[in-house]
Amino acid sequence: MSLLNNATSLEDIAEKKCKTVLTMNVTTIAVYMLGFFFTVFLCNGLHTLLRPLSQPRIMSEFIVGLFLANTPMVRSSIKTHEMNKTLNYIADFGMVCHMFVLGLEIDHHIFIQPQIREAKVAGTGMLSTFVLALIVIPFLHVPDGISTTQFNLSLSIILSGTASPLLTRLITDLKIGKSDIGKFVVSTGVQSDLVSTLLLALGFIVFDPMNGYKVRTLREIIGMVSILVIETVTAAKLSPLIMNWVNMENPEGKPMKGSHLILSVAYVVLVCGCSPTLAGFNSILSAFMAGLFMPREGRISKMMINKVNYFLTTIFYPLFFFWVGAEADLTLFGAEHIGPWARLVLLFVIATVGKVLGTVVSGVILGFHWPETVAIGGLLNIKGHFHVYLAIIAAKNNITSISTSIAMLFATFLTIIYTPIVVANIIKRARKHSPTQRMALQWLDPTTELRILLCLRGPQNVPSAINFTEISRGPADPGLVVYFTDMIELTDRVAATLAHGGGVEAVTVTDPAVMDMREEITKAVEAYVAEDGEGISVKRMMALATMNNMHQDICILAEELGVSLLVVPFHKDQQADGRLGIGHTGFRHVNRKVLRHAPCSVGILVDRGLGSPNKISRSAVTLFAAVIFIGGKDDREALACAGRVAWHPGIKLTVIRFLLDASSENATSTRPGRPRVNTPEQEEEMKLDDECFADFYDRHVARGHVAYMEKYLVNSGQTFSTLRSMEGQYGLFIVGRGGRVNSVLTVGMNDWEECPELGPIGDILSASDFSVTTSVLIIQQHSLRGELAGLDDDFSIM
Repeated sequence: MSLLNNATSLEDIAEKKCKTVLTMNVTTIAVYMLGFFFTVFLCNGLHTLLRPLSQPRIMSEFIVGLFLANTPMVRSSIKTHEMNKTLNYIADFGMVCHMFVLGLEIDHHIFIQPQIREAKVAGTGMLSTFVLALIVIPFLHVPDGISTTQFNLSLSIILSGTASPLLTRLITDLKIGKSDIGKFVVSTGVQSDLVSTLLLALGFIVFDPMNGYKVRTLREIIGMVSILVIETVTAAKLSPLIMNWVNMENPEGKPMKGSHLILSVAYVVLVCGCSPTLAGFNSILSAFMAGLFMPREGRISKMMINKVNYFLTTIFYPLFFFWVGAEADLTLFGAEHIGPWARLVLLFVIATVGKVLGTVVSGVILGFHWPETVAIGGLLNIKGHFHVYLAIIAAKNNITSISTSIAMLFATFLTIIYTPIVVANIIKRARKHSPTQRMALQWLDPTTELRILLCLRGPQNVPSAINFTEISRGPADPGLVVYFTDMIELTDRVAATLAHGGGVEAVTVTDPAVMDMREEITKAVEAYVAEDGEGISVKRMMALATMNNMHQDICILAEELGVSLLVVPFHKDQQADGRLGIGHTGFRHVNRKVLRHAPCSVGILVDRGLGSPNKISRSAVTLFAAVIFIGGKDDREALACAGRVAWHPGIKLTVIRFLLDASSENATSTRPGRPRVNTPEQEEEMKLDDECFADFYDRHVARGHVAYMEKYLVNSGQTFSTLRSMEGQYGLFIVGRGGRVNSVLTVGMNDWEECPELGPIGDILSASDFSVTTSVLIIQQHSLRGELAGLDDDFSIM
């Protein structure tokens, strides 16, 4: 009976314990859920308050997590072993996901084809920071008052790194991601992050940070390296086979099969867990290495990146900083002593000064402007989640004190706070360099003289340049200024003949061939002005640079001279049979870069006999010209150019307007000749087209100076056939490059363009099988990029 009673009592005790455990688990889950939602709510609220200051979301997460976990009520509830253990599991698992996605998003081809400029800046910035940290850190006595070489090396590598995911997100959010400096900083940050993380992985192989940084035995090192090699080779060679098979079995547009998704996740877990399980390698660094060598293309990889990033952003990061706050007890910081504050400030100064100093040195060598190199260094100094994790882990493993880890935390977030200020300064400088007015023919003040920068590759361009000047002269008052600019490639032979002096032309080319060429051009231009140059002022200029940099010289000249139109010759010259040759690819790249960076409107002149007579006569009609108007800013600029041509008595100009046939089945419109528009911007653009054309009609067509023709078309096929039907009718076409709202008449033409820099219409008229006597002027109107909020556009400042 006594045994039965004892058994009953044991059952009661066991039942009570089960109920207690169950109650504790339910309570713990409830606390987790309430804490999570409350943390997210506070993060969202604080992020809204910090948004006017352009501070990233990580700042609100850091502030909420750190101070919420340090409130007395919350800290007393998270002191339990179970809560602490759970938060540690969450932090470790989340960082594994974070580092895996970081590695997966990095293109492993960076090892094969590194970007030289970015690699130089990243390397010098890291090296200078590493050296400075290695010199200063021993005086800080960071690891519990005892300086160790291994720890100093680790901390120096950490300070020299960059949080590339956070940097990329900040650059995008602050709206400079499309600029040259934004793209450069993102690419450089990736390389810096990659190198620093690989160095940490190498250091973990040699030293054991969990055991006082003791050097591992040769057997341990060989075993760890062997398993890592197997893991990376598997990730690089076997992953594409598995991922491609899953992608083929699950094409885009169809739901992913559950079994295939489980197989993919299981394979990733197997690869990531190989080296930690078999060789004791760090699981976080292992995930990074596995992700780095896995293919990033394909549906399954993109899905992993999207889903994991969504999990990290919405769930993990708020809990991560709550864990940080739970581990970083602010009462142990020692704010009453100067030592912790000195560590905080010096760690921040080391990272910032080292990064900026190295970046400035490399930037000056590469020819960057020093203010931009300082900004690049400041942006590359940013630290993120991985650095915060390492600071907490150092304290948990008694490598540093809690006070020192908290100093590291605040130093980390000081590198983030100033980032919006740096970007604001970049935008300010970009706006300062942007033109304050539209340098275009359409916006030219009628009382102001027209300034044109006319580029020449050699004497073969002189006749067409002179005739272009003749047809562009317009009325004698206020007149025309033409800057005839020689495009001279700076080769080794030419560089050896440069003579440096003072005055307007600080550099003189003494190469006989170049001197003869320039002299021949000068004589021809002076002869034209002397014969009939009323109202025309001609000046000679020179763009002397390599092919890679010639566009910069041309654009700088255009900006300094305040020209409204920059005209460059087409890279193909007309041959003896009348056809255009293969051309010079170097000058083609120059033309493309000029179109992108020019501070004014740009014209590309395709010469097929525009310069065949010595000069277009003013006493009789010697040239039949036509301007094609479909719509858009470039076509409006072409119409403005045609307005200058209409003044010339020796030219018979016809304006041909292509309109959409409203009666066709393919066109839906509310007015004849106008397609249905979908946005207010499109409606506004078409309104500008109508106003511009109406003004041109009243000025020139209604007065009988210009002929007018309308073509009602249905689609781009009819546009093509109509243009072909005009072959041989005109000696010059003036067309816009692109920027058309009414894309129905040009849709699909871009797919088979031979020269995209000419636009779809210009490409058709300049094709090798078109008329051998028809010249074409393709015009792109200048637009103010600095008007956009935050310069969220492709702008250049470096």
